[in-house]
Amino acid sequence: MYIKKDTSEEMDLGQLSKLRGSAINIFCNWGCNSLKAIYHLFILFVLFLRAHFFKFCLATILGIGLGSYMDYGRSRMYRSSMIVQPNFNSARQLYNNIEFYNELVEQGENEKLAEVLHIPKSAAKSITNIEIMALINEERKIIKFDEFIEDKDSITRKSINYENYLKNFNEINAEFYKIQIEATAPEIAKQCQEVIVASIETNEYFKLQKKVNDDNLAVRDTMISEQLKEINKLQSFYKEIRVLEAQQSVGGTNINLADSKIKQAPEFELFEQLEKLKEEKTEVNIEKINTKNIINIVSDFPNRGKLINDLRFKKIVQMPALFVVILFLILIMSTFNRYLARY
Repeated sequence: MYIKKDTSEEMDLGQLSKLRGSAINIFCNWGCNSLKAIYHLFILFVLFLRAHFFKFCLATILGIGLGSYMDYGRSRMYRSSMIVQPNFNSARQLYNNIEFYNELVEQGENEKLAEVLHIPKSAAKSITNIEIMALINEERKIIKFDEFIEDKDSITRKSINYENYLKNFNEINAEFYKIQIEATAPEIAKQCQEVIVASIETNEYFKLQKKVNDDNLAVRDTMISEQLKEINKLQSFYKEIRVLEAQQSVGGTNINLADSKIKQAPEFELFEQLEKLKEEKTEVNIEKINTKNIINIVSDFPNRGKLINDLRFKKIVQMPALFVVILFLILIMSTFNRYLARY
C-alpha cells in the first residue's frame, strides 16, 4: 500500500513538473515570437523610410517653404489674460457670457460682437479667440471638499469620500477664473474688460444678492459692536470692584482666596468672549472687502497683450508636419494596395 501511494505521488509531481515546463516553454516561445515580430516590423519600417527618404525630404522642404511664406504674411497674435473672483454664484453667468462672445468670434459676427463689447468693428474683427478657464489646484479642491462636508451630518459624511467628490466636481465650483483673449490688436483686451465685468455687475439678480449680503453684514457688524461695548462696560465694572476690594484689604479686611478665584472666573470668560468677537469682526471686515463687488478683479488685462511666439503654433512647424503625415498615409495606402493585389 505504501509503495503504491509513493508511486502515485511521484507520478503527480512528475506531471506537475511537466505542466510547469510546458507553460514556461509556451511563455518563452510567445515572448521570442513577439520580439521577432516587433523586430521584423521595425526592419520593414526602416526599409520603407529608406525607400522613400527623398520623398519625405522633399515634403519637408516644401512644408517649410510654404509655412515660412504663411508666417511672413500672417498677422502677429497677442494674448491677454485677466483673473477674476466671481461672487454670489455668478460664475455660471460669466461662463455663459464668455462662451457667447466666443461663438460670435467663431461665426464671424463682427458687427454683433462690436455691439455687445462696445468696441469698433475693426477691433472686433481682430479678435480670434475668447475663453475662460478655472484656476484650481489640488489644495483648493481639498479645501472645497472640507467646506462641502462641513455642514453635513455624520451619516452623510461617511457616505461621501474625496474620490467621489472629485468625479462630480465642476469648474463652476472654483474660486478664481482666468479670462483670456487672443487678437491681432495688442490693446483690444483692455478695451473689453469694463464691458465683460459690467455684464455681470448690472444683472438685477446679482445686484439683489449683493444688497441682501451687504445688509446682513451690516447687521452682524452692528451686533458685534454692541456686544463689544457691553463687554467693555462689564470689564470696567469688574475693575472697579477689584479696586474696592483692594482698598478694603488695606483697611485690614481678610480676603478668601477661593472666593477671589470664583469672582475672577467671569472676567476670564469675558476675555475669551472678547477675543471671539474680535475675530468675528475681522471676518466680517474681510467678507465686506471680498463681496464689495459682484466680480472681483484680481489681475487686470494688461495695456498691451503678450506676443504669442510658440513654435507649435507657427506654420513653419505645422506645414512640414502636415505634408509628411499626408505623404506617409499616401505611401502606406499605396503599399497596402499592392500587398492586397499580390495576396
